Amino acid sequence: MDAILDSIPQLIKDIEQLEDFKAEKENERQLLESQNQKLRYRLKLLKEAGIKESNEESSMNSINIEEHALINLHSILISLFSNAIKTAYPTLEDIGQPAVSAGSKFADYQCNASMQICKLLKAKGENVSPNVVAKKLVECLGQCNIIEKVDVSGQGFINVWLSRNKLRDILQYVLENNLKPKPLTNPQKIVIDFSSPNVAKEMHVGHLRSTIIGDSLCRVFEFIGHDVLRINHIGDWGTQFGMLIALLQDKFPNYKTESPPINDLQQFYKQSKVLFDSDLEFKKRAYECVVKLQSMSPDHVQAWKLICDVSRKEFQKIYERLNISIIERGESFYQSRMENLVKDLENKGFLENDNGRKIMWSPESSIPLTVVKSDGGFTYDTSDFATLKQRIEEEKADRIIYVVDSGQSVHFDILKKCAIHSGLLDPSKVRMDFVGFGVVLGEDKKKFKTRSGDTVRLVSLLDEGIKRARDKLVEKGRDKVLTDKELQLAETAVAYGCIKYADLCHNRSHDYVFSFDKMLDDKGNTAVYLLYTLTRIRSIINNLGTHTQDLNEPISLDHDKEWKLAKTLLRFSEVLSKITEDFCLHHLCEYLYDVATIFNEFYDNCYCIEKNPQTGEIVKVFTGRILLCKVTAQYMNTGLNLLGINTVSRM
Repeated sequence: MDAILDSIPQLIKDIEQLEDFKAEKENERQLLESQNQKLRYRLKLLKEAGIKESNEESSMNSINIEEHALINLHSILISLFSNAIKTAYPTLEDIGQPAVSAGSKFADYQCNASMQICKLLKAKGENVSPNVVAKKLVECLGQCNIIEKVDVSGQGFINVWLSRNKLRDILQYVLENNLKPKPLTNPQKIVIDFSSPNVAKEMHVGHLRSTIIGDSLCRVFEFIGHDVLRINHIGDWGTQFGMLIALLQDKFPNYKTESPPINDLQQFYKQSKVLFDSDLEFKKRAYECVVKLQSMSPDHVQAWKLICDVSRKEFQKIYERLNISIIERGESFYQSRMENLVKDLENKGFLENDNGRKIMWSPESSIPLTVVKSDGGFTYDTSDFATLKQRIEEEKADRIIYVVDSGQSVHFDILKKCAIHSGLLDPSKVRMDFVGFGVVLGEDKKKFKTRSGDTVRLVSLLDEGIKRARDKLVEKGRDKVLTDKELQLAETAVAYGCIKYADLCHNRSHDYVFSFDKMLDDKGNTAVYLLYTLTRIRSIINNLGTHTQDLNEPISLDHDKEWKLAKTLLRFSEVLSKITEDFCLHHLCEYLYDVATIFNEFYDNCYCIEKNPQTGEIVKVFTGRILLCKVTAQYMNTGLNLLGINTVSRM
């Protein structure tokens, strides 16, 4: 017996060591599982890149116009130089994407990969000059009919000149068939979550960025050919509805048979909040209303629907003014799905009790998700987890994009990690992206507020924009030359276009200063400048009259300014490709500003129409240049539409 008692401490020690060993191995397993998921996703990307590269390589020799009307010159050149590097130096690894840039003073494009290759060769004991490397790459460069010639200059810079004839053919095809991409073989299902106001609260300037950025991203992905689901994840569930229903019952006891006049929901909400914070009896009834609503009591559901309908109508007025299409799907939609999610996570052992709360950890996060509160209620964590599950399992999404302010980045990072840990989200199959953005500042560089310190109502901002746009047009005397209808269309296009463009032309991750004076300026990188340029082009074409019947010559690309404009236009696809990866719409704004600036350079240097100075009659039309004007208008109109900016024929 004594021997058994003596062995107990050692047994306890052994058990503790085994427990420690088990915990250590579990951590290793989770780490390996996480690494494995990343490697699977990386493998998928590599396979896709390999297929794409193989397809591109097989078609490099001859670019088919019909297949490549929305051609990405930059991508083609990168593929050509990547293949040349593999052929010239097959043993080199970790080279990455070769540096190919446009706008060189010496050529149309330039490749600067030689220096990097020299460094990698030197690490292997080979000393070769960049010039020698560059010449070897040129020797191994495959043939492609968009390239006119290639040479090497200086310290190994590879200069590329494009074929004017081929680029003319591409622009000619766009002119005749419109600017549209080739239909995708495998379009993705993309869910984009944006705008997301709360019921019973007015949309304010804080909703502006999510709404504008989200809508433009939808337009870009839809234009490319993907199946986009535009979701408005509104706040239409929770404690605040207990407060609102309790007040509705007090103020309008006949709400079930008469529609109560609660058009000012913001004020209604404030009244309910004051009572909730000061009246214990009201607070108790508010909580009882929440419970009855969640148990689907018919009277409480009817009251809830009534409040949501009033709010929905106000939201829709904003969306119609901004020309935004969106599908409402509030938190209430996920109530039963939240209940099922909690059961599923509990059954799989992912939830842990924390002083009555049910929380979930991921191995890669130091903060847990709170899935169930201590009172048994659900949280934003629960709602967003159930939302993600619904989008993956029911919507069959390939990509899920959240357009939300940057302050919520930690929340969505934890959500993503927990979703991966639970097995719900497989990054090799479904891509989840958080598209954060900064805040809107006033001209004092502080958060944009009214003079009284209140948050700026979005409807007030739009009204002010309309007033200022009209004043600006009248100041320029446009009311004297435009009809009432044309003036109304112009002021709307300018007002809303300026508000949208002022947001989108900044890097979304940065804060920006909101200034009507700057955004209504007709010089510089503004919507007004772009709209004026487009209407100027349309005016040139409209002034041709009967001369439009003779537009059957090739597009003119002989003058340096013509050629510069053509090359700029054909960067369009490259810009869209960037946006689909980093979700930054300022790339498109910068592109359109470049197009407008370079078009005005071209127009100032190249006669498009020659008129008799005495009579004003047209004596000569430079048809090739008029056609370049027409194709420029197509690119500008398409780009502005992708930004959600309406264009007009006259301003």
